[in-house]
Amino acid sequence: MSDQLERLNRLPLRDNLRGLQPYGAPQLHVPILLNVNENTHGLPEKVRAAIVAAVDEAAAGLNRYPDREFTQLREALARYLGHGLEASNIWAANGSNEVLQQILQAFGGPGRRALSFPPTYSMYPLLASGTGTEYVAGTRGPDFTLTAAAAADAVKRSSANIVFLCSPNNPTGTALGLDVVEAVYDAGAASNAVVIVDEAYAEFAHTGTPSALSLLPGRERLIVSRTMSKAFALAGARVGYLAAAPEVTDALRLVRLPYHLSAITQATALAALEHAGDLLANVEDIKDQRDRIVEELSALGLSPAPSDSNFVFFGGLKDPRAVWQGLLEAGVLIRDVGIPGHLRVTAGTEAETTAFLERLRELV
Repeated sequence: MSDQLERLNRLPLRDNLRGLQPYGAPQLHVPILLNVNENTHGLPEKVRAAIVAAVDEAAAGLNRYPDREFTQLREALARYLGHGLEASNIWAANGSNEVLQQILQAFGGPGRRALSFPPTYSMYPLLASGTGTEYVAGTRGPDFTLTAAAAADAVKRSSANIVFLCSPNNPTGTALGLDVVEAVYDAGAASNAVVIVDEAYAEFAHTGTPSALSLLPGRERLIVSRTMSKAFALAGARVGYLAAAPEVTDALRLVRLPYHLSAITQATALAALEHAGDLLANVEDIKDQRDRIVEELSALGLSPAPSDSNFVFFGGLKDPRAVWQGLLEAGVLIRDVGIPGHLRVTAGTEAETTAFLERLRELV
């Protein structure tokens, strides 16, 4: 046992937190970072200038608390999402992780159970543990897909109170059909389960891929979470949000911290939303690079999963750790997600993608 771990264990830490590792990917200083699914294109100058101006204006009132209800931001997010949503349907927090945490604070806790389907976003069990919620892992098919029947059966057998469906899924990148969401929602009626569809990468989906936003009417237990970290290139600003029935946002008001969304955060998000068109133009370029990666990996004899996200999950590697290390030595950092024979790479700029592919060809 390390000295640091020994010191930690001397503290009166909750039993369910002992032995856990904090979430986090390697933070290494290399020229090309393609490991944490950031938007590699950055903010267009026009958008950056708008954010600076908005933050400067907000700074004049920093001696006062921000709008506790972040009303303008909720109105702007509702307009952006469409689907007949109004401000009362919208909630926001400091990144989608805080949004998910608040959902668990409101609907999870001791004596309640959360279900998700690994491999999927690794924060789900950590968020469950942090809120004293029991975590149950469902299963996927050998190709990492999830069918409506299998998902519904897992919900019934687990009597889950909260279900996480990640679509497009992280780390595999593939979107779920709406039939899976509908089946899970119906199966959760017996346990009154809240169903969360995590659409962090929704803007990168192929044309025609449906969003669970279309399923919200008449489903008060359904929540669709989104983020501004990816498509809006605001990972450093920490803005996440959700759409749901108004009673869900009322429930989250019971657990949120006072004035949890700063005036600077609200101003930044509003300015970015005013320039959504400019930011989504970059999304189209990222999608082109993603599709290029899928095509060229297939030509190399590897097995990339169909991707509706800004990253590609690929298999067929005899020694993924050696490939990861070889890329790192060339200044390209991608993600080893711990799945045998597989790695994950973020779609970068054209130059970054070219550097990744050229080095990968040498290694494979």
